[in-house]
Amino acid sequence: MKKYDLFTIIKPNLDNEETDKVVARVEEIVKTLGGSVIECDKMGRKKLAFEVAGFTDGYMVNQVVTVPADKIADLKRQLKLNDSVIRIMFTTKECA
Repeated sequence: MKKYDLFTIIKPNLDNEETDKVVARVEEIVKTLGGSVIECDKMGRKKLAFEVAGFTDGYMVNQVVTVPADKIADLKRQLKLNDSVIRIMFTTKECA
C-alpha cells in the first residue's frame, strides 16, 4: 500500500479532550478501512491564512497513513461527514 499524508484542520472551539477524540476517530476510520496510521503529528492550534467555515484558526493534525487505493474515496467521504473537521488535504507521500 502507498503512504499518504492526511492533513486535517479541526474546529478550534473544541477542548483538548474533544480534539483528541476527533483524532482517535480519524485513526479508527483509517483502521476500519484496512489501513494504518504510521505517524501522527498534532501541530496544535494555528491561525489560518483565510477564513474556513467561519473560523480564522484551527487545530492542525498531520498523519502519515496507508490505505488501500479502493478505499480512499470512502475515507474522504467519512472525514467530510465529521462535523468537527473543517478541512482535509489528502496527498500521496513521496518516498525517497
